Amino acid sequence: MTDGTTAPPRPVILAADDDPAVLSAVRGDLRSRYGRHYRVLTAPGGAEAIETLNRLKLRDDPVAVVVSDQRMPEVTGTEVLTAALELFPNIRTVLLTAYADTDVAIGAINDLHLDYYILKPWDPPEERLFPVIDDLLEDWHAHNQPTYAVTRVVGSRWSARTHEIRDFLQRNQIPMQWFDVDISEEGRRLSEAAGEDGLPLVITADGNALHAPDVATLAAALGHKTSADGGSFDLAIIGAGPAGLAAAVYGASEGLRTVCVEQLVAGGQAGQSSRIENYLGFPAGISGSDLARRAVTQARRFNVDVLAPTTTVGLDLSGPYPRLELADGSAINCGSIILACGVAYHSLQVPGCADLEGRGVFYGAALSERESVTGEDIVIVGGANSAGQAAVFFSEYANSVTILCRANELGAKMSSYLVDQIAAHENIAVRCGASVRSVEGSDRLKTVTVLDAATGQTEDLAASALFVFIGASPRTEWLPPQIARDARGFILTGPALGDRRHRTVDGERDPFLYETSVPGVFAVGDVRASSIKRVASAVGEGSVAVQFVHQVLRS
Repeated sequence: MTDGTTAPPRPVILAADDDPAVLSAVRGDLRSRYGRHYRVLTAPGGAEAIETLNRLKLRDDPVAVVVSDQRMPEVTGTEVLTAALELFPNIRTVLLTAYADTDVAIGAINDLHLDYYILKPWDPPEERLFPVIDDLLEDWHAHNQPTYAVTRVVGSRWSARTHEIRDFLQRNQIPMQWFDVDISEEGRRLSEAAGEDGLPLVITADGNALHAPDVATLAAALGHKTSADGGSFDLAIIGAGPAGLAAAVYGASEGLRTVCVEQLVAGGQAGQSSRIENYLGFPAGISGSDLARRAVTQARRFNVDVLAPTTTVGLDLSGPYPRLELADGSAINCGSIILACGVAYHSLQVPGCADLEGRGVFYGAALSERESVTGEDIVIVGGANSAGQAAVFFSEYANSVTILCRANELGAKMSSYLVDQIAAHENIAVRCGASVRSVEGSDRLKTVTVLDAATGQTEDLAASALFVFIGASPRTEWLPPQIARDARGFILTGPALGDRRHRTVDGERDPFLYETSVPGVFAVGDVRASSIKRVASAVGEGSVAVQFVHQVLRS
């Protein structure tokens, strides 16, 4: 007996090659590995591949990966992938090339955001083909959950709590369907069905209705782990940005029982980046949320306890081992600690800003607002990479993007590749030597008043959103006074501690490279004084610090 429903179609993997022997080989390899859970289709040429894609589109069949040879007569591989991306924007793409076609593949990375290119032959497939397809399928599934597994959010785009919820779901890559109750009839129907207990309304995939939940309540309802199973660990890491996650992966993979505590969302500020294009190993770039998702998955594979959102409120250094105090009243004992708690964006101290936070004024990228800014005029404040990445991302949705930068030129703190991308977008305007004087709006942002430093004149800009990236302060207010900090609150480590010596059971020694003023407590990433504010350097610091943790634990 059945309920009359049909199983959803299996996602498609399509391979195209005009060489029968090569096509037979790729068909055999793909079907042997993926045939149980995917439909592996093949096409003997570029034109046939596009015809197949058109049929799949008409049938509304899901397409996950397209693998195409480059050198095909009449229709090349890049033309096939271009057509595929137009029909299925979320697919993952692979180009099969000969060594002589490497330049073509690199061009496809720049022009099409090609995911991978594979040099023929790919023998053995276990090393040169399957890891690539495995990674692409995992990435595709993370962004393409079935509709019945989607969390629905009903609220107003001008509600600060609604923004907080949407941002949390987006940064955690939880599939979400958004209904603006001000314009959506379906949103109003859902609100009425759930009862009049207040908006925003969150309906989880299992049908549980939550009225105006805070982030901690929402996380618990979604099954997030927020408390540790046991009280003692070899290594505790505070913060799950790139530095903290790198430390977690290296620590756990080397046998340390490791816990990673994050007060907001894994990924840190880097997790809000729409696309990081200069991180080693990702030639097509990678979004911050994707990088965070991969890192968290890797950490959990090594049995790291990732607790998020979980707030650390204190560090007790009075006993023989450090003790972390959590907001829920529990505590974690550990042999060593790595502080990777990152920074928080400075708030914009101008009239009207505090009242409109979450209702048009946002700190960080707030990528969940991309639908809200579609066709609107928006303003971005800041002149570093985070501001540039946000400007390029939102320019694909907004009518216009205005960047306000205090410096005399945009390239003072921004990578040149971002400066070039901004210059190539006609709907991005850059105003250097400019700052925000005030913002106005009753229930939502409507006007941004801009001050020109050179002329002293002000101008009112109509805007529905203001994204702020104006420097950051370290999240160190909860630390005890024994942890030495500089005048701005950043943690001093290693040589920055001067002549300080650590007393240990083995005698006195100099602090290790990333060790703080307290033996066995380390600091890495943006929270460390004089750190380089780049993802790659944060990952390096996190991984290197683990080597010193081993030395502390051995002693």
